[in-house]
Amino acid sequence: MKTPLHYQISEYDCGPTAMMNAMSFLFTREQLLPEIVQHIMLYSLDAYNAKGETGRSGTSRMAMMFLSNWLTQFGKACQFPVACKYLSQDAVYLGGDSELTQTLRCHGAVIVRLNYGGDHYVLLTEQEGEQVSMFDPYFRKRPFIQEDIALIDSEPFKRNRIVTIDRLNAKQKDGLYALGPKKGREAILLFNQNTRLTEEKTIEYFI
Repeated sequence: MKTPLHYQISEYDCGPTAMMNAMSFLFTREQLLPEIVQHIMLYSLDAYNAKGETGRSGTSRMAMMFLSNWLTQFGKACQFPVACKYLSQDAVYLGGDSELTQTLRCHGAVIVRLNYGGDHYVLLTEQEGEQVSMFDPYFRKRPFIQEDIALIDSEPFKRNRIVTIDRLNAKQKDGLYALGPKKGREAILLFNQNTRLTEEKTIEYFI
């Protein structure tokens, strides 16, 4: 059974929440192993703020990179069908031949670090044309005034936002939901190897 994606419970835990949501999106509750949940929580919330307080700056890039590598190695060692790839800088964009777009077309999921009043992790689950389905773990009730961001409250297993590719690809650091300057971009591609579309199947699917 799939479970609804969930929201962060503090101002700091968008990283582990986005990672847990990726697992919930890709796998059923019965498939997930306790070691995955344990390690996501163990290695996240590691970033220190200016006062030296741990966790108060959320989850670091190094922690997310480590988690993506750990999940892939865990999958190989334990015959669990998860695979991840960490991307940064120029490789992180949507549209055309981007790896993020190809991942979404192959039934994978993408975690990106973008701007939402500061650095913030969200989950991307689908792309249809110029529209990208997103689950933002930061709970919000008010609709957005921006015409290219839609608030969705009826699809808890897949998305709670629809955002355009142009907004996501924006290079300005303070743009809402913008990936920002290329040198600071970060993404994690995640797959359930049992449901992942191969290149041949993807070509056939889009013909």
